[in-house]
Amino acid sequence: MRTLITGANGMVARAAKEYCEKIGDEVAALTRAELDIADEEAVRARVAELRPDAILNLAAFTDVDGAETRIEACYAANVAGVRNLALAAAEHDVRFVTVSTDYVFSGEKDGFYTEEDVPEPQGIYAVSKYEGELAATEANAEAVIVRSGWIYGSGGTNFLSVMHRLLGEGKAIKAISDAFGTPTYAADLARRMRELAASDFTGIIHVTNAGDGTSYSGFANKLAELGGFDRELIEEVSGETLKRPAPRPRNSRLATVREVKNLGALPNWEDALKRFLLSEK
Repeated sequence: MRTLITGANGMVARAAKEYCEKIGDEVAALTRAELDIADEEAVRARVAELRPDAILNLAAFTDVDGAETRIEACYAANVAGVRNLALAAAEHDVRFVTVSTDYVFSGEKDGFYTEEDVPEPQGIYAVSKYEGELAATEANAEAVIVRSGWIYGSGGTNFLSVMHRLLGEGKAIKAISDAFGTPTYAADLARRMRELAASDFTGIIHVTNAGDGTSYSGFANKLAELGGFDRELIEEVSGETLKRPAPRPRNSRLATVREVKNLGALPNWEDALKRFLLSEK
């Protein structure tokens, strides 16, 4: 398969490139400098030139707090960019898989959110990602929208991705105890996106590692247990104490009610965390 991956400098995009090359794909992984997805003409020209069989869109504006003031940049990537890629994919009969977020939900529900729940995004980033979902489906009836959350992996810069380094260096960390999600290992997410590209599935699907989910402090404590780190370095705090500009859902745990032929659940998040730690040694 000829696979085009956007946002090539990102954590999940790097994992996708590695996996796709491993299984024998001809991969074009493009950075923003090589393809600004917000540029409609550039997108159309590059897709026409490369003629991929599938596009994995992993380009996004992901600075949740920064989005509150950088609204134009956020919408350019998360809405216009998604629409441009979806249109180009439809024009050339290319499979299109794009990643969305658990933040499209308000977080007020107890238990898991499924694809049947109605999104209620809070904050600029969350709204932009939901509008990106709508743009994808309007532009391309065959689009696949993968909602995920709490993504971590090698080379990542978010808290879940660097926590092990901080603890390994003996640095104290603050981990929120009253926000809950379903951790997702970037390598597993990337593999599933490629599998979806090869399937006949269309529409929205939730993709996370299996299990009951956890809090940030629960993730930190499990990581300390698996990595042999000092749990005394972990301070459990309430999310309200951090005074962050953008709202976050209190509970954004995801589960799927959609079935894809020959594709089962991803591994449990604790097993995935073990593999991540082994890969970092």
